[in-house]
Amino acid sequence: MAANNLVKGALLLTLAGFISKVLSAGYRIPLQNLTGDIGFYVYQQVYPLLGIAFVLALYGFPSAVSKIAVDLKSEGNVLSFKRFYVPVFFILLGINTALFLFIRLNADSLAIWVGDENLVATYRVAAFLFLLIPFVALLRGVFQGEMQMKPTAFSQIGEQLFRVIIIILAAFYVSYHNEDIYMIGKAGGLASIIGMVVALFILVFLFIKYKPVKQGTYRIPWNDYIRTILIFGVVASLNHMILLMIQFADAFTLVPSLKDYGLTQLEAMVAKGVYDRGQPLIQLGTVLGSSFALALIPAVSKRKLYSESTLFYKQIEGALSFSFYIAAGATIGLIVIFPEANMLLFQNNHGVTALRIVVLSIVLSSIAITGLSILQGLDYMKRTAGFILAALFIKWIANQMLVPFWGIIGSAIATVISLLALCVVVLFELKRKLPGLYIFQKIKWKIFLKASSSMVLFLVLTQLITMHVEFYSRTVLFIYILFIICIGGLIYLVTLLRGRAFTEDELSMLPFAAKLIRLQRRK
Repeated sequence: MAANNLVKGALLLTLAGFISKVLSAGYRIPLQNLTGDIGFYVYQQVYPLLGIAFVLALYGFPSAVSKIAVDLKSEGNVLSFKRFYVPVFFILLGINTALFLFIRLNADSLAIWVGDENLVATYRVAAFLFLLIPFVALLRGVFQGEMQMKPTAFSQIGEQLFRVIIIILAAFYVSYHNEDIYMIGKAGGLASIIGMVVALFILVFLFIKYKPVKQGTYRIPWNDYIRTILIFGVVASLNHMILLMIQFADAFTLVPSLKDYGLTQLEAMVAKGVYDRGQPLIQLGTVLGSSFALALIPAVSKRKLYSESTLFYKQIEGALSFSFYIAAGATIGLIVIFPEANMLLFQNNHGVTALRIVVLSIVLSSIAITGLSILQGLDYMKRTAGFILAALFIKWIANQMLVPFWGIIGSAIATVISLLALCVVVLFELKRKLPGLYIFQKIKWKIFLKASSSMVLFLVLTQLITMHVEFYSRTVLFIYILFIICIGGLIYLVTLLRGRAFTEDELSMLPFAAKLIRLQRRK
């Protein structure tokens, strides 16, 4: 029963994460529509800091706290208020207060570094978010240590929902009252703070309801607490920051490098806003490519590796191939229809070439995230964190080398290079740790080429037929794009199914499994 509840809890967390990521990606489209590319640029300049805070509060520190809680209970101790809650809270408070002070006191330097001194106030507001992390992370970690995943899931969705609503309302206000465009950055920080307060209220309510605290006396293992929170917490955070690290590098290097390219400050800001249009699409594509793939591996652990070796290998091969099929299909389709998608979502066709290049990130990041998740399940967390930092370093340097010559196209190439390097290293490490793994042999290349070619042929023919058609409203354009996406995706999926690209075990883990299996069985 306990194992069953744990699986259900893990699935609930996955669903909550999926909903939150869709919300996180989706709100940026109306944000850009309302505030333009400059408003989008302002928000994207502060988003990496907000994103780091979210990951620390949702993944990193809660993972460390839950590990401490589980270790204590395995030793026969209880979660005592004085011996567990108070010392862990003060350690978290010390770390996050240091981060708050660093950002708050160095906001001027950060703004100069990113190439826009008008962002000082925005960074100062964002700094306060870190002061809420100790409260939220401690409670989430305690519930996870008690194997209760609902509090984390509910607080995550509540936090994201309030944040998105406030940001969109702020964008409306800024747009219709012609307010200072930099207000959207401060509003983003304030919305994030309010969202985390909402999460805290949900967690406190559930804490009072379940009361996961008991009386107990034992020596406080300060060294273990500090080591686990610093090392395990930070490492767990980095393993959820792949796309965030790419955005972090862009926030600090893109505008200065675009000025070296020859653009004025205003032109560089607009170009950065145009380039950032790719982020919500990459995020959505990556979520589709990696989340469903990881569902094919119910539990990755060394115990499973040794006890069910054949099944374990098949699950990993299936997850990686599934990730490739879904992400590659989304990438190819989006590259073909990007002019129409750009016009629909962002109301003009600026930056199509660069954005088509950066869309390649979908397939690379999906495979990398799937592979990294498998390695993390096998307890290679420090190694995977090192891989992500290396990808950040490559992106940072490549931006400074390529953008001064090729503008935002150079940044798109830098993103692809860094994620390609990460993908290659991750797959190499998987192969090294699991010698019996056949990564690319599982992919049916002829069927994939047939499926992708059929989809591209349909999309291109449709574009040729409608080449001279004027879409006078976004509604009509939306219906047209929705139609070609649905039909193109259906052609791709049906071709894969009829070619038996997936096993029935893999399909059984997905929504509408029975229908998919029936379709694959047809001759």
